[in-house]
Amino acid sequence: MTLPRFQNALDDVGAMAVTMLDANADTSNERALLEPGVGEMPLWDRLTMTALFDGGSDALVVLAALEAFDPGLDWSQVGFRMVEDSDWIRAWIDLFKSMQFGARTFIVPWNQDVPEAANAPDAAVVRLDPGLAFGSGTHQTTALCLRWLDSLAVSGELQGRSVLDFGCGSGILAIAALKLGASHAVGVDYDPQALLATADNAHRNALEAQLAVYMPQDEPVQTYQVVVANILASALSTLADTLAARVVPGGRIALSGILHGQEDELLERYAPWFEQLRCERDDEWMRIEGVRRAASGTQNG
Repeated sequence: MTLPRFQNALDDVGAMAVTMLDANADTSNERALLEPGVGEMPLWDRLTMTALFDGGSDALVVLAALEAFDPGLDWSQVGFRMVEDSDWIRAWIDLFKSMQFGARTFIVPWNQDVPEAANAPDAAVVRLDPGLAFGSGTHQTTALCLRWLDSLAVSGELQGRSVLDFGCGSGILAIAALKLGASHAVGVDYDPQALLATADNAHRNALEAQLAVYMPQDEPVQTYQVVVANILASALSTLADTLAARVVPGGRIALSGILHGQEDELLERYAPWFEQLRCERDDEWMRIEGVRRAASGTQNG
């Protein structure tokens, strides 16, 4: 396969980033490859490889270096263009607007005014700066979880409860749960940037005393009345034992980050521990929720 050779050549001559996209994107032949299997490389029949170089790079010098690095590669279809320098994070933030989920939950950018609808006495307003972490409410996987938390609050099943947000990202779900009436929450993530973002947003919402953050290996072993995990389906499968052990008997769990078609395997995976399992769909994304079966030897966190 020549693909790794192309990537190695681009890396060697100073590319700051290399991305691969379906060459048939935005056509009827486009094929989604959103979550490859373990050890698999996401490949299309035809792809476009894009490399980002420093603005001071000379295109002819780069091309000559590529040809010299691996003479066996064909660079005849290479094209160069200048990309305007931009603060992409700031550009995205400018598009980040207030959103409502369910009856009471509002996600409001930290730098914008609270919308009139969010001034209701029972509104749960989350002021958010996602920073570099995942979780702004704009993605269906997060929206599915926010609507679930809101529904728990409406039915009185969140008031005073303990919450685990596994894969907390920006902390949006843990903070929303607290705003909706949960007593305390723990956010867990493998990404240090996510823990920083969660802690920052907890402070922004005056909830730092109620929200603790941990890397998975540092999380205290305890159980919770509500657990929400918005991560990849493969990780949800791998972590099924761990997540199930975190839920008290009669407690609630929600799993998200699941593409339509992946839910059956996960339903089977979680069935030994959970009953009343059901799915909710938003576009191509699914949420699974359930209630922990009665068991002995658990301790409420």
